[in-house]
Amino acid sequence: MSWRTPRSTADRQRTPRRFPGFLKAAGACALLAGLLSPLSTPAVAATGTSAVNDYCGGRCSDILPPGENGNATLVQILFNQAFGTQPAHAEDQLGPYANLATGYPALTADKINTFFNDASFGVPSDQIASTRRPAGRTDVTIVRDKRTGVPHITGTTRYGTEFGAGYAAAQDRLWLMDIFRHVGRGQLTSFAGGAAANQGLEQQFWRNAPYTEAELQAQIDRAVTTNGDRGRQALADADAYLAGINAYIDASDRGRYFPGEYVLTGHKNAITNSGTIAHFKITDLVALGSVVGALFGSGGGGEVNNALSLLAAQAKYGVEEGTEVWESFRERNDPEAVLTVHDGRSFPYATRPDDPRGTALPDPGSVTSEPLVHDRTGSAATSAATAASGAVAKAAVSSARRGMSNALVVSGEHTASGHPVAVFGPQTGYFAPQLLMLQEIQGPGISARGASFAGLSFYVELGRGQDYAWSATTSGQDIIDTYAVELCQDDYHYLYRGTCTAMEKVERKNAWKPTVADGTAAGSYTMRVWRTAYGPVEYRATVGGKKVAYTSLRSSFLHEADSIIGFQMLNDPGYVTGPASFQSAVRHINYTFNWFYADDRHTAYYNSGDNPVRAAGVDAEFPVWARPEYEWRGWDPAPNTADYTPPSAHPNSVDQDYYISWNNKQAEGYAAASWGNGPVHRGNLLDDRVKRLVAAGGVTRTSLVQAMAEAGVSDLRAEDVLPDLLRVVTDSPVTDPTAAAAASRLQSWVAAGARRTETSAGSGKYADADAIRILDAWWPLLVKAEFEPGLGSDLYSAFTADLPVDEAPSAGHGPTGAHAGSSFQYGWWSYVDKDIRAVLGEPVRGPLARTYCGGGSLTGCRDVLIGTLKEAAGRTASQVYPGDDQCSAGDQWCADSIVQRTLGGIKHRRIGWQNRPTYQQVVEFTGHR
Repeated sequence: MSWRTPRSTADRQRTPRRFPGFLKAAGACALLAGLLSPLSTPAVAATGTSAVNDYCGGRCSDILPPGENGNATLVQILFNQAFGTQPAHAEDQLGPYANLATGYPALTADKINTFFNDASFGVPSDQIASTRRPAGRTDVTIVRDKRTGVPHITGTTRYGTEFGAGYAAAQDRLWLMDIFRHVGRGQLTSFAGGAAANQGLEQQFWRNAPYTEAELQAQIDRAVTTNGDRGRQALADADAYLAGINAYIDASDRGRYFPGEYVLTGHKNAITNSGTIAHFKITDLVALGSVVGALFGSGGGGEVNNALSLLAAQAKYGVEEGTEVWESFRERNDPEAVLTVHDGRSFPYATRPDDPRGTALPDPGSVTSEPLVHDRTGSAATSAATAASGAVAKAAVSSARRGMSNALVVSGEHTASGHPVAVFGPQTGYFAPQLLMLQEIQGPGISARGASFAGLSFYVELGRGQDYAWSATTSGQDIIDTYAVELCQDDYHYLYRGTCTAMEKVERKNAWKPTVADGTAAGSYTMRVWRTAYGPVEYRATVGGKKVAYTSLRSSFLHEADSIIGFQMLNDPGYVTGPASFQSAVRHINYTFNWFYADDRHTAYYNSGDNPVRAAGVDAEFPVWARPEYEWRGWDPAPNTADYTPPSAHPNSVDQDYYISWNNKQAEGYAAASWGNGPVHRGNLLDDRVKRLVAAGGVTRTSLVQAMAEAGVSDLRAEDVLPDLLRVVTDSPVTDPTAAAAASRLQSWVAAGARRTETSAGSGKYADADAIRILDAWWPLLVKAEFEPGLGSDLYSAFTADLPVDEAPSAGHGPTGAHAGSSFQYGWWSYVDKDIRAVLGEPVRGPLARTYCGGGSLTGCRDVLIGTLKEAAGRTASQVYPGDDQCSAGDQWCADSIVQRTLGGIKHRRIGWQNRPTYQQVVEFTGHR
């Protein structure tokens, strides 16, 4: 099986080898001078290693593409850009990961580690690639294995263990860590140049967490002082970790094997070795944490957009009926939604109040976004590049934030071995290097292997302990509210509990030097955020004629460091001994995650996050007045603390028959912050398959991996919606030959399983290519033709702003952007499903307020579908897949393909599409302490 797809000469010519934005600051002289830099760090002789208690019995596996090594010297970068060569262990997990998409049907137990790594503790003596005692320390050893280069860190002291973790992190991800500590501070362009991607990244993140240095430090101080011995231990661990990072910086500087990006961005001189790489400090970890929290752990928001679509619905239908229409599309608590906790229990949260109070809807046409960027200088070229930064950066950032994760966990009652089986992992996007890194840490009070975010790897964040494993998916429940603060005196003062109060102005000045490679001129700008007690200002509007600022208040704001305690507990074998202690640990994590657990006897689930207790009558879907009676209960604005819902009110479970999660609804009554939790959801692709496995019994690691992999290559629209669409189309003979042929192709594809798979591994061609092309072209056409006539253009546009109609793999216009892998999370599949079933006269629980397709008649709906199907069938592959900087027009497989988005100097090959977590574990423990 080969994962490499040959590219034609034309493809090679049209795909330029380019440096990403932050690598374009160096000229040809610097590039040539960099050749004098050595290729690698000095070799160290290998020595033995030993493993601690491991109760997995060889049945723990994991994978994290593209590879463990995310650092490269200048010469390695140049050779990669010129010839495609890869540094050792930079790409060696990409092939096995990619191959599962075509290899899963023939999977057997003995083949699992063909597609995954052996995730047992320790390294067999014949698999040791290197052994290092960092900085000459005698209390820690870093052993790397031959297959993947993953660091196995073993310490005899706690300090030494964490020192080794920091040293290994810098070995593998120093440049990436440096990038994101600057992103978290809104200073990426000053550090890495003014390219459009850099500007977009720092702008998108800094608005969410515009912290001062004092606030970053205060978060650490608070986390330490409020958590007793564990808080003090966390600070000691972080200090040791930082010492390890800085020791590697010093060693790589002396040995001239630091990442080559520092030369390319002008921070180091390859000939003289002048220049510096700044040491890391404790507040850098909080800045990094704020980026991770913004990406994956901050559910909610969007109340202003919700208000705009509600106003559009009321303008179309009147207040009463318009509200009913809006609620039917919102699907807050849809009775047909797939659930993670499906045992009949209800966990009410953020539900619709019977009598909403304090809602502050804007006057129509009055909403404007608060500008972030001011005082821009630079050439027209710079301004043009910056104008494009939204698309450039949002594609990368959204692919991580929206890509999300999945989990499949089956209790031992339904497995062949009698032990629980789990296949789970986070979807953090596809990057080069990857945001996550693999490691094993063994030391006093720490025993774990798994993945951690680069720069925050003093603990394993997702992985396994001695006799248990855990993972997470983004839950997205609403912990962000929008407040309408009344302005007084001018646009920069507001009423705070009856007193006219000045807003706080927080600014970040960025200036960058000229770049030679892409012609970008020098430039600068200031990012400015106005902060209130109710959070940063995001919009301005009028409400009933009064001028207001809409602010965003997040419960985790000023609390990015708090979650460190929960991760410390997960790594502590003395703390996690079963489901109860696992749930207790993840309760200390204030990010909005779904957490899953498996050991040899039990499974468990818990939904984490600081869910604020809202005032009675407040509807969390819309902006509310910034007045004491509508504030969060117990809210103290200075530390941003409040009363939070108790652990028992969070969806939780132990030993349910099975759990699935793909960012779907958690439980009955638990209102999701995102739109689209209806009867057709990406989670159904997992739930349907796992439910069948459980019903049959005898579930194995192999069968559960196959269920995940098959779901990962299935087209949700084709599997769950297309059959009913075709029932309408074929209700009577289709007389148009083009439409009839298209319907026949689609029916054959559905009968074959509705999957997007290659004809053979590495072919670069899809089986059922015509049917896939037709559906990709048809879906946006049919949705628009089905709903816009009834909703009207204004309301249809407002609803599509809340929820895009499509997120097919090739949909570059979708929320994740092109080549992002993750697909079918956001789309109008549930709306189409409910509407078409209503047209067919079938029962629909929680129906839309109206029937839309063809005005509600079967004949009219059929005409709409056949007309759009004929139009779609007539579109060529080049029209459906227009091509981009990666692919020629008409190349369907390439349009779907996954690209590792460059965050450094090394580029990797494209791989075929599969809808799958980035990091993934396959676990089945056979024993317990």
